[in-house]
Order: sequence, then structure tokens, then C-alpha cells
Amino acid sequence: MAQEDVFKKIVSHCKEYGFVFPSSDVYDGLAAVYDYGQNGVELKNNIKEYWWKSMVLLHENIVGIDSAIFMHPMIWKASGHVDAFNDPLIDNRDSKKRYRADNLIEDQIGKYEEKIEKEVSKARKRFGEAFDEAKFRATNPRVMEHQQKRDALHERYTKAMQGPDLEELKQIILDEGIVDPISGTKNWTDVRQFNLMFSTEMGSTSESTNRIYLRPETAQGIFVNYLNVQKTGRMKLPFGIAQIGKAFRNEIVARQFIFRMREFEQMEMQFFVKPGTEMKWFETWKETRMKWHQALGFGADNYRFHDHEKLAHYANAATDIEFKMPFGFKEVEGIHSRTDFDLSQHEKFSGRQIKYFDPETNESYTPYDIETSIGVDRMFLSVMCHAFTEETLDNGESRVVLKLPEALAPVKCAVLPLVKKDGLPEKAREIVDELKFHFNTHYEEKDSIGKRYRRQDAIGTPFCVTVDHDTLNDNKVTLRFRDSMEQERVDISQLRGIIEDRVSITSLLKKLQ
Repeated sequence: MAQEDVFKKIVSHCKEYGFVFPSSDVYDGLAAVYDYGQNGVELKNNIKEYWWKSMVLLHENIVGIDSAIFMHPMIWKASGHVDAFNDPLIDNRDSKKRYRADNLIEDQIGKYEEKIEKEVSKARKRFGEAFDEAKFRATNPRVMEHQQKRDALHERYTKAMQGPDLEELKQIILDEGIVDPISGTKNWTDVRQFNLMFSTEMGSTSESTNRIYLRPETAQGIFVNYLNVQKTGRMKLPFGIAQIGKAFRNEIVARQFIFRMREFEQMEMQFFVKPGTEMKWFETWKETRMKWHQALGFGADNYRFHDHEKLAHYANAATDIEFKMPFGFKEVEGIHSRTDFDLSQHEKFSGRQIKYFDPETNESYTPYDIETSIGVDRMFLSVMCHAFTEETLDNGESRVVLKLPEALAPVKCAVLPLVKKDGLPEKAREIVDELKFHFNTHYEEKDSIGKRYRRQDAIGTPFCVTVDHDTLNDNKVTLRFRDSMEQERVDISQLRGIIEDRVSITSLLKKLQ
């Protein structure tokens, strides 16, 4: 099945089983805005808990804050967002659709790479174990031709984005013959810049209102609180400040479900270090963050680093952690060495001294900063994409199961009476009342036991507990495991111990030590 069709199924599954709904759905939705349903909010909260505890629980020198969404407008002038937070946009005159010019070109680069991988894949099947991939890539005429086109386009694109050179970006699109996916035409407008910040007004009367912005990132809330945290927490370098919060960007080209939205949530940590040590810490946090992702068990092959060739104005090093989505490798987390740009800018614009006094060297200096920034919604999507599985069983039946990491699953355990009579519901309720204090436990009695198993599979519940007539006599239940569908008879008193160790966030955190 085509990956595009798989992704459509995932999107449909998210709505059908209470993970993600289009916002304002009864009014036919609001473009690029989504609500998290009853199962989605639990999964999302579990992801945030995993990240938060991995930062502030496992690191003695990292603390958390929660800054306001509304901030002084000068903050965004100092950070460069007012003048430079833009996307290069281009319209197709026939379809009337608007696109990001850089995305169109990056997709074209991706097409060359896909052609190369297709040739390599065919050769690998043809030659088997004797296949020398490096030699094939270096000598096969078709691979070499695609690689040359890819490299030439990449070099030209990278140079055009430095300015950016908007005329050159359009010319690249024309020279590459890039067509509108809807109209199929090349009838493009000029490329122009568009600022992504939402603005609003604050004040009680029209005469006294001030123009302010919905924050486009959570990082600045950390930077302007650096002094407050450092002094009140008596923090010594190196130390970090973590935050989870909403951010807002007026994305004109929002696409791929919750991958790119106008209202989204970020998990960011800014790690302040002594100047000159930033590259060592940059590498440390690259390793640390990749380990966090891979602890979920999605396979190392599904992750890769993508180093930035065009650095932001504030950075001296930057890389992305990309995850293999159904629509290709895409960024889920960014790791940046932001130098002292942010603190220096806020010192300049505020007039306040923002320095660190180093008691070891008796000098004051502006710390450098290493940023780790992960999109909660993108992380949610990567988890869903990896977990979504369609299986054909030995008996010929099929099932859809979300093979979520057990610690992230919305519901950890479902307790199911075999029938709705003979005292079984009452016994099942007793078990729920005992387990619900330790992990999210659901009770369900409607439909056959087989249909209930399938519903729990579809929302990713790792364990199902079935109460039958023998339970009333031997105090034992049938424990079913989601992924293997194996069942075993266990004593009710053992349930908490068996399940709790596997579904707690602690089970994930231990993998990071």
C-alpha cells in the first residue's frame, strides 16, 4: 500500500478513536487547527511527562518555568522576529493555491534522492549479499546522473536561501519544471516574504491599545527570565531552563495533518554554558536527545541527524533530529547552538545588564546557549505513525492495533467482565477501583469480548483483564497482552505488580541512565 494511503488511514483513525479532531468540527473545521480528543490528550500528556521528567528529574542543573503567551512587544524586536521571521511564498495563478517556495524546491531535491534509492534498492535485490552499495553508487550511470542533478540543485538552492534571493528561488522552480500538484501548471507568481506572527491589541479602549504578538516560540520566555531563575535558584553554569507551552504561527501553507499547524505546543530547554564550551555541549545534547527518542523502541533506522547548512542569524551550529514519517524523513526536534545572541539582544534592548558572574574566574560574561526544541504535536504524530499497524491473523481475520510504547498509551489497562450478569460486572468494578489509583484503567462491558479486545487494540491499550465465572471462585483473571495477543491466568493480587512496572514513565526514564 502506498505510504500516502497509509497516512490517510492514520488521520482517519485519529478521529474515529478519539485522538485528534478538526477544531470547530460542527462548523466544518478551521484550517490547520486541531483539537485533541479523550485518548489524544492522554497520549499527549504522557509524551510531555516523559520529556519533562527526562529534563528536570534526571538533571540536577535543569529547572522548569511556565512563561506567559503575551509578552512585551520589544521582546520580538530584540529577537529579530519582527524584522526577519518570514517565509518565501509563491502562488499558482491557475489553482489559486499558495506554497512555500523553499518547500517546493526541497520536495524536488527529495524526488532526486528517491530515484537514487529506488535504483539502489533494485540492485540490492538483484545482487543479494554480494551487493557493494558504495561501488554501485559511484559507478552506476543512472545513479550518478540523479546524484549530479540533486547536488547541483542543492548547491543552487542553498545559495539562494542565504539572502534569500527571491528572484533566484522562482527561477529555480521554473528551471526545474516544478508544477502545481493541483492544477499541474507552471503558472507561478513572483516569490515574496510573509511574516508569520499573529498580532493582536491589548488595552481597555481603542485609544490606549498596544499592539502585541502571540508568541511564535516559547524560547524567548526563557531568555527574559534567565536572570530571575539564575538568581532565585542560585544556579551555576552550566544550567538549563525547561518549558512546555503553546506557540502560534500564521502558517500560510499548513499541511500534513498536525505536522504543521497554526497553534502548536513546544517542549524547549535552553542550556546556558561558558563561552568556548558550547560545541562540546552541542554534541552532548545531540547524543542525549537522540537517546531519548530511541528509548521508545522505534528503531534506530527511523531516525537521522540533518545538519543545517544555512544557519540562522543567531546560531553557530544546528542540527535536526528527523523521523521517518509516511511522507518521508521530517524534523521532530531541533538542536541549536545559539551563541550569546538572545541574552545580548535582550540586554541591549532592555537596558538591563544580563551577565553571569563566574566565581571561579572572578569575571562576568554573557553565557552561550544550547537549545533543544521539540514539537509536541510532531512527536505525537511520529508516535502514531510508528504505532499504527494493520495485521492479518492466523485465522484469516484482520485487526488494526496501535503498538504504542506501553508507558505512553492513553489507557494502560481495560477490565472486561465476560458477561453483564452473574456478579461479573461487580467483580470487575472492584478491580478497576483498586488499579485506577496507579495507572489509567477503563471498564467496558458492551459487545462481545472479541469486539472489546479489538476496540482496545485500536486505541493501544497494552493490557486487557477479563473477569469470568471462574474468577468468583479462584480469584484469578485472564490477562491479555496487546501485541502478542497471548493470554495467561493470573491472580488478581498480581495485576498491579505485573502492569505497573511496564506502564510507568519510570520504565522509560531508566533506559536513559
